[in-house]
Amino acid sequence: MVLSLPGWIDDVVARFPAALGDSDQRMALAIALARANVERGGGPFGAAVFTGSRLIAAGVNRVLESGFSIAHAEILALTSAQQKIGTTAGAFSGSVSLVTSTEPCCQCFGAIVWSGITELVCGATTADAEAVGFDEGPKPEAWPEVLEARGIGVQRDVRRAEARSVLEDYARRGGVIYGLRHPVLP
Repeated sequence: MVLSLPGWIDDVVARFPAALGDSDQRMALAIALARANVERGGGPFGAAVFTGSRLIAAGVNRVLESGFSIAHAEILALTSAQQKIGTTAGAFSGSVSLVTSTEPCCQCFGAIVWSGITELVCGATTADAEAVGFDEGPKPEAWPEVLEARGIGVQRDVRRAEARSVLEDYARRGGVIYGLRHPVLP
């Protein structure tokens, strides 16, 4: 089994400066990845891993293309970053941020806990994803506090309206809403 990222990700990344100095700039990349994935028939989620202002790896949702429920943007971005750095799970050194176009689902929340990142930056909210039909699954009600207690800083609502618009565009296009609660096929 191999999960791969599409080659066009490099083209999207190339449109951004080599150094993305703040959360707003980094979120613009995650949202651009999500939007490009929707335009190519994929799910409406994008993520990127940074050390400081330097991009380590980017990911997009590949659930539909791969047929694997674990192929979320966050999982693929973290996996790619760990592979590029040559670390084992939880072994990032220094400050590492995961920037994701939507708050994590329950699966990605669990992966974040053990990933070794020190910061999570989110665009759209869980409620935004659920408003278009996605089932984000059970996670602690006070999940940001749970992460912060583990040494992972959390920023929410960064470019939220723009990130939410990707989810809404996906739904308007008739994108497949997948998940256990209520799959809806076109």
